[in-house]
Amino acid sequence: MTVDDESEGGAPEPPTYPTPHHEVDHTAEPSDDPLAIRLEQLILGADRRYTPFQAARTAGVSMELASRFWRAMGFADIGQAKALTEADVLALRRLAGLVEAGLLSEPMAVQVARSTGQTTARLAEWQIDSFLEGLTEPPEPGMTRTEVTYPLVELLLPELEEFLIYVWRRQLAAATGRVLVQAADDEEMVDRRLAVGFADLVGFTRLTRRLEEEELGELVEAFETTCADLVAAHGGRLIKTLGDEVLYAADDAGTAAEIALRLIETLSHDETMPALRVGIAFGTVTTRMGDVFGTTVNLASRLTSIAPKDAVLVDGALAEELSRTGEAPVSETEAAEEATRAEKEGRQAATYRFALQPMWQRPVRGLGVVEPWLLTRRPT
Repeated sequence: MTVDDESEGGAPEPPTYPTPHHEVDHTAEPSDDPLAIRLEQLILGADRRYTPFQAARTAGVSMELASRFWRAMGFADIGQAKALTEADVLALRRLAGLVEAGLLSEPMAVQVARSTGQTTARLAEWQIDSFLEGLTEPPEPGMTRTEVTYPLVELLLPELEEFLIYVWRRQLAAATGRVLVQAADDEEMVDRRLAVGFADLVGFTRLTRRLEEEELGELVEAFETTCADLVAAHGGRLIKTLGDEVLYAADDAGTAAEIALRLIETLSHDETMPALRVGIAFGTVTTRMGDVFGTTVNLASRLTSIAPKDAVLVDGALAEELSRTGEAPVSETEAAEEATRAEKEGRQAATYRFALQPMWQRPVRGLGVVEPWLLTRRPT
């Protein structure tokens, strides 16, 4: 946020801190609409009281640091409008207090603000666009949407707030367990071996030119919902969705492989869905702000781009891991020979969940020559 006005008591004009154009709208101003103000007061639980400079001063935080926090949280530049509340002051104190106590470095505190802001901004937009809008249809002739919105928000707000905190605590507990319990040393806290998978709808660009906007939106929502449900149900983690593509991760190769095949099997039976292709790679991954980075992620993306329709391609490392854990045979020929011997000897042969077929080697931009493997489910 920038400051271009005088503070109270005739204090000298504080300096201006420009906000990058790609992050905020410099023309943004707090709404003066009476209903918008009433809703804001209801949601925030307080009246507008401070300008940005006053809020920073009251919190005991420099205007420069306050601006960094606000920008990271995604808040628009409001100049020196009196639009902030006691909650804004308290948030600044908390973040700055974590830095002063040595619990977080200043860059880490900014990352906390940015990750929280980006996640909750998307959630808030979805709730307003899809959830709240559908519930505020006037129930009786003559009533306006405006007349319905305030009491509805008043009823929903405490329940949604409690639910948000519950989900966040559950996710935090799960993430903490994964990272702390499974990491063998400090380096693995950031760089861990994971299976990373991309699932991509084939021909989506052509589809966008053929479908109406509403139909396209419904298709994307159905795709994302199906993927999210399957990834979660089978023990993976949905990293992000990109409209026609989802990125997920799993702690072991078998989980990632099962998710990939489930996605193919489920979506191929949906006549409204285009064909799907999936690529998975296994290796060291850098995690940051809930996202994943590194060569393993890039390789999974490249494998997806060359995968046949309704098929799963995996890299050599994932194929090797599936063989090591006994979930796929090292060699189909050896597996068949072993099954024949076991049948003759009257014993149970080894069973495998997956089958792997080596594909042609091919150069992949930025990654050299790659030999992908076609992953399928073995017949029971």
